[in-house]
Amino acid sequence: MPQFRAAEAAALLGVSDDTVRRWIDAGRLPAERDGAGRYMLDGAALARFAREQAHAPHVAGLGRSSARNRLTGLVTRVVRDTVMAQVELQAGPFRLVSLMSCEAADEMGLEPGVLAVATVKSTNVVVELGDGS
Repeated sequence: MPQFRAAEAAALLGVSDDTVRRWIDAGRLPAERDGAGRYMLDGAALARFAREQAHAPHVAGLGRSSARNRLTGLVTRVVRDTVMAQVELQAGPFRLVSLMSCEAADEMGLEPGVLAVATVKSTNVVVELGDGS
């Protein structure tokens, strides 16, 4: 079973190392110490914790949707040509890029600094493993 150090868990959860240590100390996140005294977290337990912590952020005016993959972020760049617009969104550590018509981008008022939600609904999602897996 995969094991993660506290710093790796923090990066995966999008929080600081100190936050992970506080969760461990409070008993919210199970961990063991390795031979060097570092906290080690079981991958399955970390996945359960991440799932329990996940919540869809509330964005005013956003209706219901069947899509479950919603990332709230800030529009950081909009590049337009005569027909299409490339819209970049920074949602936490994730950069998302969307291509849409200029008409749609204009109607939505998409410009750098606008709060937006990227919704991913796809049956074609690629899952990869890192080099060490």
